[in-house]
Amino acid sequence: MKKLFVLAMALLLPLTACAEAKYEQGKQYDVVADVATSKPEVKEFFSFYCPHCYQFEPIMQSVEHKLPEGTSFKKMHVDFLRAASPELQEALTRAYVVADFQHQGDKIAMAFFNRIHRDRAGFANADDIRQLMLINDFDAATYDKALKSFSVNSAVKQMKKEQTELSDRRILTGVPMLLVNGKYRINLAELDRKNIEQDLQNLIAFLLAKDA
Repeated sequence: MKKLFVLAMALLLPLTACAEAKYEQGKQYDVVADVATSKPEVKEFFSFYCPHCYQFEPIMQSVEHKLPEGTSFKKMHVDFLRAASPELQEALTRAYVVADFQHQGDKIAMAFFNRIHRDRAGFANADDIRQLMLINDFDAATYDKALKSFSVNSAVKQMKKEQTELSDRRILTGVPMLLVNGKYRINLAELDRKNIEQDLQNLIAFLLAKDA
């Protein structure tokens, strides 16, 4: 896997060379850690209650599927927005993790976003979330069992842990927020508004190559 990633980065070298003059630390990205992760990764911290995250979701789903081979992508749902209780936001996190483990993360993410922002329906409790999962073809017994599984519990706890640590360090101050290799925070406001998806894709490739 590492060899494949190095090869992918080598193919991106001409792009990286061009990007050196375009992307600047302190402008399009900030360095927020001294050491990069051992493996290439991109993490998106987001909330289903965030309208900007809702608008950003189609772009991020497209960029995710164009990442260099060997790069992991993780969506990290936060629970600190005031639009709903932390408990309800954690319930959404848990349901999303269940969907993601079954390779239905993109589908359920859009279903949650649409219910809150497009339909203005929202969720009153965990039962509302469960009903939407069942409408989207999840088996009731399988879903209920997965919610309580060790793997889902661990993933939810890890999201909360990282959210807390990054918030305490004033790295995570709002959403959406992207981290590349745990070291580079992307400043989304500085991307090319005329072609934000391509600019974001290029910037991520540039940052990944810095630690290849």
